[in-house]
Amino acid sequence: MAAPWEDVLRDKPAIREAASVAVDAALLEGVLMRTEGEPNASDVVNYAPFTLLPSAVPSALFEQAYAVQQDFNLLVDAISQNKEFLERTLASAVVMFLVEEVQRNIFDQRCVENELWNRNIRVIRKRFRDVFEKGSLDDAKRLYMDGQEVAVVYYREGYVPKNYDQQNWEARLLLERSRAVKCPDIATQLAGTKKVQQELSRPGTLERLLPGRAEAVARIRATFAGLYSLDVGEEGDKITATAIADPDRFVLKPQREGGGNNLYGEELRQVLEKIRDSPERTSYILMDKIKPRPAMNYLLRAHSPLQASECISELGIFGVYVRQGKEMVMNRAAGHLLRTKAVEHADGGVAAGVAVLDTPYLV
Repeated sequence: MAAPWEDVLRDKPAIREAASVAVDAALLEGVLMRTEGEPNASDVVNYAPFTLLPSAVPSALFEQAYAVQQDFNLLVDAISQNKEFLERTLASAVVMFLVEEVQRNIFDQRCVENELWNRNIRVIRKRFRDVFEKGSLDDAKRLYMDGQEVAVVYYREGYVPKNYDQQNWEARLLLERSRAVKCPDIATQLAGTKKVQQELSRPGTLERLLPGRAEAVARIRATFAGLYSLDVGEEGDKITATAIADPDRFVLKPQREGGGNNLYGEELRQVLEKIRDSPERTSYILMDKIKPRPAMNYLLRAHSPLQASECISELGIFGVYVRQGKEMVMNRAAGHLLRTKAVEHADGGVAAGVAVLDTPYLV
């Protein structure tokens, strides 16, 4: 999609001046990250990477993304409560942030932490190993860390296999057995796996999970891209052969929650050729490759030259969903995140140094 300020993009002196002002504004507003050299210290920080100009986003698609978020909240909750579906598909307190060993991207966490402190809610920051060494449950399954009860566990760690050795699995089990509110609990985390996404694309699955909500089902289904199983069998053999023959049509995704670690193009073809006759291929799914229209922008990064890049963007909507027992307490959309990267990068987020923060310009 063409940017609405083509003349500005060609005015190099104006761009340089705007970039200088924008960087200062980002620092003043606290758009910060710790440095790669000192990821666990805030003595020296840089601004988080961002676009100089907002990226054009069609108003209709922006509104569609917001409108469907509450439906997705309901769907994820329905999946998390459906033990049979998950098993078949996948064979006083304080708030505790479960954090990474390396904490470069800490400042968005501090914003949440400060809001809780403003409401006189104490926050503690612990790692899996701290939970393993010092966590305990009483007879009522209340969770304690260092003698303090924990009401909420907020996971900033624990989303990829490498996070889990035996001790960390035992720590996760302790947390799951507790009465503390988990964000997310294990069932909700499983609901975000690629295998579940693939299963949701099958005819009738959404209707079974959200009975009587035909409009919500239609809104959710309108956001789906094609997803294909690589399970052993004729269907899996056929789509594997198709992807090997035309790898640029697809994305190969590992069976886990969240994004990242996706394979494209020649790398996708090589991996599928290697595992096409192996049960290992069931640890991936295929998805149709989305091809957004690129636009020119400037990506501002610390210690990087100022130059125009052809860019593509990805819009995500934050959702808030709270349930007590069978009663829904809250369900709403709660803001958005637009990430933009140069077209030559196939995969990667802001913390990985590939994408940058962006602002939608509705058209």
